[in-house]
Amino acid sequence: MRNMCGRFALTASTEQINQYLDTEFNTVIAPRYNVAPTQPINLVASLNGRRGAMLVRWGLIPGWVKDPDDFPLIINARSETAATKPSFRAAMRHRRALIPATGFYEWRRPTSGKGHSQAYLVRPREGGLVALAAVWENWMGPDGTEIDTAAILTTAANEAFAPIHDRLPVAIDPQNFEAWLDVQHAEPRDVQPMLTAPDDEFWEAVPVGDAVNKVANNTAAVQTQVEPRPPEDAAAGPTQMSLL
Repeated sequence: MRNMCGRFALTASTEQINQYLDTEFNTVIAPRYNVAPTQPINLVASLNGRRGAMLVRWGLIPGWVKDPDDFPLIINARSETAATKPSFRAAMRHRRALIPATGFYEWRRPTSGKGHSQAYLVRPREGGLVALAAVWENWMGPDGTEIDTAAILTTAANEAFAPIHDRLPVAIDPQNFEAWLDVQHAEPRDVQPMLTAPDDEFWEAVPVGDAVNKVANNTAAVQTQVEPRPPEDAAAGPTQMSLL
């Protein structure tokens, strides 16, 4: 199984983000078209019983890790098993979060492993923001160094998205924000039903060029729609499709 949701975008204004998540990022959030692992990302969590804004590193480090340099980078967690896996169990119970995004990127790869991959920008068909389900951790080193880190939760893709990837990031419905973040009262089993894909027409996939492959490319140009490459031996997907 390939890793997924390795890039995303957040191009909404700070005001739009604060309004959508009912929180307060106090600094201006500049548009980001190509957010990559290990970079700082915006996140909302329950802090001392209140909804609060944070800046964390994308790539979760569990609290029990002794040396982050000897631990693999974890950017995603399977929502079906996160509550029982040692790397995510404590965070699923005590540190659930929301990551604002305006879309994410995924690559359709040839099934043979040969040929070119086709990048897609996957975004809400109606536009606007989504809140990706996440868990976060505060890692503290023996010298007192602290790092706040996070991972995005994923779920099984539907039939429409399967030609691109078998997993999707979980987007939490706004009506469930409060319950998802309520780690004081809601246990993982209580929020598990939220961790599913949305309706079939929620997402659309737009083929984009290879510029997104390079982390340094962080302008609107990476989201320019292109004609998709021939599918070669990979399962074909139309130029724009309805996704979960």
